Amino acid sequence: MSADDLTVGGRRFRTRADYEAALRDEKKIKSIKAKIDLNNPKQLYQLFGEMQSGAYRFESALGNDFDDEIYEKIEELKKQGITAENAGDALKGKKKKKKTASAKKSNKTANKLSAKKKNKDTAGKTDKNVSLQNLDKNMQTQVLLELYKRERNRKIIVMCASIIAAASFAYFGIYYFNSAKTSMSYDQLAELKGSDALVSNQEKNPFSIHKEAIQLPDVLDEYKTLYEKNKKLIGWLKIDDTNIDYPVMQTDDNEYYLDHNFNQERDNNGSLFLDCDCNIYPRSTNLIIYGHHMKSGNMFGNLQQYAKESYGKSHSLIQFDSIYEKATYQVMYVFRSQVYNEDDLVFKYYQFINANSEEEFDSYMKEMAAMSLYDTEVTASYGDSLLTLSTCDNSQTDGRFVVVAKRIK
Repeated sequence: MSADDLTVGGRRFRTRADYEAALRDEKKIKSIKAKIDLNNPKQLYQLFGEMQSGAYRFESALGNDFDDEIYEKIEELKKQGITAENAGDALKGKKKKKKTASAKKSNKTANKLSAKKKNKDTAGKTDKNVSLQNLDKNMQTQVLLELYKRERNRKIIVMCASIIAAASFAYFGIYYFNSAKTSMSYDQLAELKGSDALVSNQEKNPFSIHKEAIQLPDVLDEYKTLYEKNKKLIGWLKIDDTNIDYPVMQTDDNEYYLDHNFNQERDNNGSLFLDCDCNIYPRSTNLIIYGHHMKSGNMFGNLQQYAKESYGKSHSLIQFDSIYEKATYQVMYVFRSQVYNEDDLVFKYYQFINANSEEEFDSYMKEMAAMSLYDTEVTASYGDSLLTLSTCDNSQTDGRFVVVAKRIK
């Protein structure tokens, strides 16, 4: 197959899978443009909000281009002083001119339609005024039975709709209550960073990490209070200008913090946690942090914003402090992957924790560079320390969305 056969929207794709993903994105983009007027500020802001919430998910560079196009249009509107709040007012001037031009034409046709409507109303009155008493008894019985059935069905439909509505409101109420509760809880934890009000936690943690007996550094003063509250704390992850500002946990079970919070309570939001095979000290080559992609935006709910190159450039720095040292990382690769079967002979990013040689490290870098959605112009060499953030991606079965960064200080 020639390279031209794998071209969509002026872009050439390396594999058949990438090409098919681009075709799906192209179809999705055409559907959006058919419904949305991109020159209408109000509709454009509405589309932007839906894309931010994850209503539209793209799988290829073609989709990312469209994402960037919308982002740039929004930035241009902001420069003009048009915001989501006043976007509707921006069209009023144009609409007034159109109304004035069409008013005369509407008045001319109104008189013609009025005469026709009167004739129709007069003709219809005879049919509507047919009395039930004028029908024979059998016909009356059938009419009454039909009216009864319709009324009964209407009541059933109203009742079912009310139950569904009540259940929906209850579900969303509980969901957003828990989300708000989670956000509040983590805000309180953030306030404990740097606190010297040490809290002694006498309860035994349900898991322990079995590492070789080594002399560990002292816990940073900033994290001592939090560490005393839960000794499964391994660090803190923060990305400026985002909601990602959370403690990172670690146990010898990668399942536990999928549905438990910092206080070891059951919580559907779970917690951010470090892969149990990673070591903070001595440090593994690659530290992998997992988190749920929550619709509320909690945890890694907004991580997929990195699919947009413009977003990646404006949020290129990631701070991940272990409980022993502070560190800053720069985004290097952004890609989509999935969880494969054990016998699948493919690159599995979640198995890249330590590189035992320069050749092995370079091989990992080559694989991730080929998968990356865009070129950040950031590269790594053997001996560099990496950080990987991973969350679920619903665009494919067992999909994952991944951001890989290199430590720069």
